[in-house]
Amino acid sequence: MNKKINVQDLGLKDYKESWDYQELLFKEILDIKIKNRKEEANLPTPNHFLFVEHPHVYTLGKSGDKNNLLLNEIQLAAKDAVYYKINRGGDITYHGPGQIVGYPILDLDNFFTDIHKYLRFLEEVIILTLKEYGLQGERSEGETGVWLDVGTPFARKICAMGVRASRWVTMHGFALNVNTNLGYFDNIIPCGIQDKAVTSLNVELGIKEVSLHEVKEKLLRHFENIFEAELIKNVSESI
Repeated sequence: MNKKINVQDLGLKDYKESWDYQELLFKEILDIKIKNRKEEANLPTPNHFLFVEHPHVYTLGKSGDKNNLLLNEIQLAAKDAVYYKINRGGDITYHGPGQIVGYPILDLDNFFTDIHKYLRFLEEVIILTLKEYGLQGERSEGETGVWLDVGTPFARKICAMGVRASRWVTMHGFALNVNTNLGYFDNIIPCGIQDKAVTSLNVELGIKEVSLHEVKEKLLRHFENIFEAELIKNVSESI
């Protein structure tokens, strides 16, 4: 059981390039697991955690409704944005500069084999991070992710989540709005949920900009504690 997780920060990276890199790491882990099963081997499987910011992009989960994207191709181009239908769960969301996207690519056989628990752990990492900024992040029943003021007319989402898993190997992950341009969410029905707003950390704190580096360090500390893992940092920060 390997609880070491290799951490990479990819910086600002094209969505498709990052997705391809995720798929590469995902496949490497799956190949080891298949080899272990076929050859009755006991090779350790690696775990990875990727941080990335994306240029403006809208992504739709495999069961999502494209009608929740309110732009056509010409309008997308005018906003310097692109669109992808991808293989995670969930509906549509937006990624862009100022947003921290985290992609844990884990072999859950190294931790626990429970996707529901995995999602709740990811949410808890976000909730504990927000608490350090004086914000009370919450879960909303039936809606994956982290919210503020759940159960009130002012409920708003600050972190979206969507994952894929095969043979207990995960990919995709969470998107935490830190200094995000929230205007881009006006072009979608976020996560297919109508009549609920989105927000960001800097808006909630009433400041122009929050240190992304600081937020990432807090996220990693809580991730390490919640998953009882050992994070291996200072890995190559490029792909």
